[in-house]
Amino acid sequence: MSFLNALEISAAGMMSERLRLDISASNLANVDSTRTPEGGPYRKKIPVLESVPLSFDTALEKQMLGGSKLHTVRVAGVVESQDPFDFEFNPSHPDANEEGYVARPNISVVEEMVNMMKASRAYEANITALNTSKGLLLRTLDIGSM
Repeated sequence: MSFLNALEISAAGMMSERLRLDISASNLANVDSTRTPEGGPYRKKIPVLESVPLSFDTALEKQMLGGSKLHTVRVAGVVESQDPFDFEFNPSHPDANEEGYVARPNISVVEEMVNMMKASRAYEANITALNTSKGLLLRTLDIGSM
């Protein structure tokens, strides 16, 4: 594996974890949104990540050498949760139905906080891997210039 591949994998991991953090923050910001432009309460967003071969050249090289293929991560998209909404009895709320219930977003604050902590830790791990790769690359250049 070349140093550039290691840097590319770490950078892709950091971008995907940043997206996960952004989506969790958006979900938390909308935890009380009972009305959206589309109608109805806010639906929780979920990032979809997928593993993809790093590049054709690298995959071909590894296959020819008998090794396993290197993979990186890519954002495949963002989907809306289809979990049912929570209902709260509040007849004075402007979005209450005929029975006095208000549909609330299908967001668990605790679950979103855990998702944010996991994404933050994974982001930090990717930074550590990136810095290690960078340090090894610089050290190799130092050795080569001696």
